[in-house]
Amino acid sequence: MVNPGKRMHRLQALLALRHGPGAAILPPEITRIHMDFAMKWNDGHFGPRKFWKNCLPRLKFWNPAIPMLVNRTSDQSAPAKMSIYFRQASLASDKPTALASKLRMLPLAQQPHSSTENEHPAPEPEEGERVVTIDMKHVHSDEILTQFIAKTGAAPVHPTPDELMEMRQLEELAERADVDRAIRKKYLDDVRREERMRALARQEAEAIKMANQ
Repeated sequence: MVNPGKRMHRLQALLALRHGPGAAILPPEITRIHMDFAMKWNDGHFGPRKFWKNCLPRLKFWNPAIPMLVNRTSDQSAPAKMSIYFRQASLASDKPTALASKLRMLPLAQQPHSSTENEHPAPEPEEGERVVTIDMKHVHSDEILTQFIAKTGAAPVHPTPDELMEMRQLEELAERADVDRAIRKKYLDDVRREERMRALARQEAEAIKMANQ
């Protein structure tokens, strides 16, 4: 049987992944997403980093079939750009793009992947693709998400009534846990204070005994 505490933490993690900024279903015309920004948060790269940390995992959860690559560089002066690739309207959504056909021919190790060494900057669109970009430098993550939703036509995902109920229950449990922790902390603080007082009393009694000998 699963420990109730562990179950609560797992449910919290799942709901946090399923819902929140970035929880959206992308249209079938989108073939891939590419992010380029610097390793550190300064010089205008805080917004892109926050979008990557907070929003991209939810986008990937709801759109697992769409490749989402993150290419980072140690050059803080580099641009911060998101490239969103679309399938051309003339190409059926069930027909693989030229890129997909090309990647199937490459060994896994040679395929593009996320990088921390600027190994895979955003490429030019392949045949049958077009690309839309978002300049993310010095832009807040909320604004990046707003532009992303507007430019992609993504449909935000909202919690179901059952999920809203679970969220409220988790909030209540978290509040109750905070109260329980505060009560336990006070109890332990009181116990430690009494132990210190008893130790001090013993020291004083021993000192008096030694002085009377």
